[in-house]
Amino acid sequence: MNISDLLGAMMQSGMSPSSGDRMKNALGGGSLLESLSGMLGGQAQQGGGLGSIIAQALGGGSGSGGLGGILGNVLHDAGNAVGGKENLALGGLGALAGALLGGGGKSMGGAVGGGVMALLGAMAYQALKVGSSQKPEVPLGLVEPQSEAHRQELEQNSEIVLKAMINAAKADGQIDQGEMQRILGKLQETGMGKDAQQYVLTEMKKPLDTQALIAAAKGRPELAAQIYAASLLAIEVDTPGEKNYLDQLATGLGLDPKVVQHIQELVGLRPV
Repeated sequence: MNISDLLGAMMQSGMSPSSGDRMKNALGGGSLLESLSGMLGGQAQQGGGLGSIIAQALGGGSGSGGLGGILGNVLHDAGNAVGGKENLALGGLGALAGALLGGGGKSMGGAVGGGVMALLGAMAYQALKVGSSQKPEVPLGLVEPQSEAHRQELEQNSEIVLKAMINAAKADGQIDQGEMQRILGKLQETGMGKDAQQYVLTEMKKPLDTQALIAAAKGRPELAAQIYAASLLAIEVDTPGEKNYLDQLATGLGLDPKVVQHIQELVGLRPV
């Protein structure tokens, strides 16, 4: 079972009604995707073509007046920090944006999963740069892995992010049976096998375990910011239980309030 494939499939299934809109906002808002849709004649195409166009648009400069806005600036800075934008996971961001436009299919799960990690990495990098006194490292998800060890580390981080999203969904109590069946049905539609479906079912049935996430991110501020950002993609944040959960998570992860606020702004969420 490939965790990146599973993460992509989970995001395509829609963890919450607002998941897609929040990812679109973090990718540069409606103007970015509308512009891209217009470039393609209003048709969301499948495969690498759309991803390539989006990757070029997002990686095309410092973001001054171009597509991507803040994200363009982030990618420009991050590219400089890692020796060039060719070392960034722009293809994954393109695949994610393509999926949000309606492109892709069963074969896009892994690419979308990589795009989710790249987007979370970009959000973490930007938020830490703005809200922290220390210069952040460029998160691995935003950088293309350069070795097998890096690939394994990215897979481990992807699993932590996936568990964070499922954990957040339990903020108001257990995930009910109807929601479990909806998610499993969506996973089946995207081609996930029985082992992947069982993995998700097992995680959903586990009790809330925020301390495990906090422990995994100890001494790793970039991963901590990614965990928080992923949690915002997984839930609506419209109940006291969800708001309290996010407060406790941010405190436990040791995130500065300025970092938290900036991540919320990136996904288009009003301060909670």
